[in-house]
Amino acid sequence: MNPTSSSPGAGLRPLWLVLLAAGGIFALTMGARQSMGLFLGHLNTHTGLGLASISLAFAFGQLWWGLTQPLAGIVADRWGAGRVLALGASLVALGTFLIPRMHSTSGLVLAIGVLAAGGAGMAGPSVLMAATTRLVAPAKRAMATGVVNAGGSFGQFIFAPLAQAITSASGWMVAIQSLAVITLLALPAAWVLRAPRAVADGAAATARPLSTGQATSQAWADPSFRWLAGGFFVCGFHVAFLATHLPGVVASCGLAPEVGAWALAMLGLFNIVGSVGIGLLMGWRGGRLQMKHLLSAIYAIRAVAVLLFVLAPKTTPVVLVFAAVMGVSFLSTVPPTAGLVVRFFGPSHMATLFGMVMVSHQVGGFLGAWLGGKVFEATGNFDLMWFADMALATAAALMHLPIRERRPAAPPVTAAI
Repeated sequence: MNPTSSSPGAGLRPLWLVLLAAGGIFALTMGARQSMGLFLGHLNTHTGLGLASISLAFAFGQLWWGLTQPLAGIVADRWGAGRVLALGASLVALGTFLIPRMHSTSGLVLAIGVLAAGGAGMAGPSVLMAATTRLVAPAKRAMATGVVNAGGSFGQFIFAPLAQAITSASGWMVAIQSLAVITLLALPAAWVLRAPRAVADGAAATARPLSTGQATSQAWADPSFRWLAGGFFVCGFHVAFLATHLPGVVASCGLAPEVGAWALAMLGLFNIVGSVGIGLLMGWRGGRLQMKHLLSAIYAIRAVAVLLFVLAPKTTPVVLVFAAVMGVSFLSTVPPTAGLVVRFFGPSHMATLFGMVMVSHQVGGFLGAWLGGKVFEATGNFDLMWFADMALATAAALMHLPIRERRPAAPPVTAAI
């Protein structure tokens, strides 16, 4: 046995380097992906397919982004994250570059839904959070996951105004393909996170590890894991609807396109505040913090924010303030959700199990992106989506309360003879 394999500091990297690499990858892939809503109108004019057909491509991308994460997680848990992240970033760049060349629904599904979204899933939060968890000390994990999660929002904050500026100067096709080239900057960062699968810390390091099948069976047998996945479904619905259709909401209110770009940027900027703040809070409170109560509060804030936005006049300040409030809660659910997965099952199968929770998130994302387009085509407004948003947020706030924050008893392991 390698004597260093189970030592507490084995495989650790400088904290700043891990955060820069993981946060940078998430910033590049999420920033490019979450800015695509700016081009919905251009794609509709360019292809003549209709908003519902184009929304289907975006919706499939939401679903595929989630489905690829547990698969990528299985590979990363076994062979390390570096190659998975590099391949994912390359696919994001390829799919994004091809978008303007597609003129059919199937072509857009391939470029947006399969290549770009699948690559972003491979270089997404399940693999990034797991890599970060293994490469930093346990006491720093909560803060680190918050910072990495904030990286995705920082990318959105930078990419949305950048994409709008390039569109104004050179056209939307040049803007999309510029984002594709910029995404390739993630490749050097993937090399930093190339560490092999680490041995779980603590007592688990001396026990025979569970197989992937045993770990997933144990997780889905636990009611708390199922409640957690159900709540994350609601998060996906919110995030995808806003990321895809907020520029359309702004346009339907008669406001300038730049307001839509800045609304997306505000979502990203204030999610940095929310993600880092949640991560610091979790690190400060340690094991004393009830993460389920934190998640319930986040979803309750979303429900109230949507209600106030529906009732308020749709002016530029109102839209930007709404985007800021939603930004604080936008992806701040990720650190406590990831924290609960680690608290339940430890880090050994983190990428796989968190990837499975992300599948639920992205099923919600599929519905949020697709139904947004269908509802607008059928009614000429997004009112039904806002009402669904409020109802789901309220349900999610209640859904987390039955969660029991303890690690389920591991199944007995038969000793080798």
